[in-house]
Amino acid sequence: MISIAVVLLMTIFVKVILIDSVYVNRQYEKNKIITPYGEKIKSGNLSVDYTIEQVMTDIEQLGLNTVNVPVQIDIDSLTASTMTVNPESKEKAIQLIKKLRYKGINVILEPYPFIQNGELYETQLNPSDINEWFWNWKQIVLGPLIHDIAKPYKVYALCLGSNYDQFEDKYGYWSDVADFVRSNYQGRITYKTNWWYTAEWDKQKNAKVGSYPLKLNNPILGKVDFISVAAYFELTDKETNTAEELVSSIYRTSIFDRHQNVYAELKNLSEQWNKPVLFGELGFPKRNGGAVHPWNPIPSTVVNEQEQANGFQAYKEVFAKEPWNLGFSVFAIGKIDEFKNYYPSDQSKAIIKDWYQTAQ
Repeated sequence: MISIAVVLLMTIFVKVILIDSVYVNRQYEKNKIITPYGEKIKSGNLSVDYTIEQVMTDIEQLGLNTVNVPVQIDIDSLTASTMTVNPESKEKAIQLIKKLRYKGINVILEPYPFIQNGELYETQLNPSDINEWFWNWKQIVLGPLIHDIAKPYKVYALCLGSNYDQFEDKYGYWSDVADFVRSNYQGRITYKTNWWYTAEWDKQKNAKVGSYPLKLNNPILGKVDFISVAAYFELTDKETNTAEELVSSIYRTSIFDRHQNVYAELKNLSEQWNKPVLFGELGFPKRNGGAVHPWNPIPSTVVNEQEQANGFQAYKEVFAKEPWNLGFSVFAIGKIDEFKNYYPSDQSKAIIKDWYQTAQ
């Protein structure tokens, strides 16, 4: 027989859980961003060395409703087919997610490839054994992250992979990854594809790895709930630009006379798969040349905080009112030091804070 004391304790426990759930739901409703163009994600990416205290401060300063939380995945080299989940990074992510959940802040959970101690980029990863790599990615990485984090903490979305330029065209493998996740997780899923370029004069580019036609026809994008794009598009060949000049460059890039229409290509990507597009990474280094090579943290030695802000302002003016654009995630927040060239300047913070406020 169950004692009266046990029954009372169980009743109290259930009530606490229900009260907590109601509080979290209310906090989420408070933090939702609804515009005439639909509900929007206003997020921030974290470098893996983030501090929880700085993340919470940045959420308030930028008016975020979502955080892209990384879990460090240690990979030995650019040809490695094995990987491990970093236990300290995983535990820190759980502690942060608990705080975010209590504040009603959504979470995009991202297994973050940390190659050769962070010295190399995932865009160059090219495993020697593709079968082994995908098996490990499902069983060693995604499976445990679903079981230990995504499901128990009810994250908003799980990212299947990020910026794997060298083998993004392994369509069958990626479709299998999506099916694996769908069979184990009922929440939203996304895949983050890296930026690309097109040029009027470079027809051969269309057949290369990472080209726009390959991305446009990648069936993995039809299996996700929304498409994430790391938006480091090269816009201009000028070291300094006004926001108006960068707006013009989004419709017609001037760098190398490519005349790429970034806006049209992103919209076509959305229409191709009938999926909204999120800027899964949107960032500019605080330097001259920040819009020339946004993917380069040090495009020049000249610090220019306004150039960074002009980049954010241009994207805001072009995309904030587009119903197919789900929102953006600022790269990167959560840590401030002299090496964090992407951390938003005060001018950038003001623009990000106001993003979607005037659209409501």
